[in-house]
Amino acid sequence: MEYRILMKSRDTLIRLKRFQLDEKRRRVAQIEGMIAEFNRMAADLDREVAAEEQRSGIADLAHFAYPTYAKAARNRRDNLKRSADDLRSQLEDAQAELGEAFEALKKVEILESRERSAERAVEAIRDQAAMDQLGLGRAARA
Repeated sequence: MEYRILMKSRDTLIRLKRFQLDEKRRRVAQIEGMIAEFNRMAADLDREVAAEEQRSGIADLAHFAYPTYAKAARNRRDNLKRSADDLRSQLEDAQAELGEAFEALKKVEILESRERSAERAVEAIRDQAAMDQLGLGRAARA
C-alpha cells in the first residue's frame, strides 16, 4: 500500500515538473515570437520611412519640411526596437528558467529511475529466495 502511494506521488511530481517545463517552453516561444514580430514591424517602418523620404526628396531629419509621417514612423520604429531590446532581457531570464525547469525534471526522473531499479533488484532477490526455498523443499522431499 505504502509503495503505491509513493509511486503515485512520484508520478504526480514528474507530471508537475513536465507541466512546468512545458510552461517555460511556451513562455520562451512567446517572447521569441514577439521579438520577431517587433523586428518585422520595425523593418516595415524602415522601408516606409525610406519611401516617404524618397517621395519628398528630403532625408535630413532636421530639415523644416521633413515629412511628418516619416518622423512619426521613425518614432514608432524606435519604440518597437526598444521594446524588442526589453524583451531580449526577458528572453534571457525565461531561457534561464527553462534550463532550471529542465534540470529539475531530469533530477526527478533520474531519482525515479534509480528507485525503480532498486525496487526491481529487491523484487528479484525476493523471487530468487522464493525459488531457492521451493527448490530446497523439493530436494528435501526427494
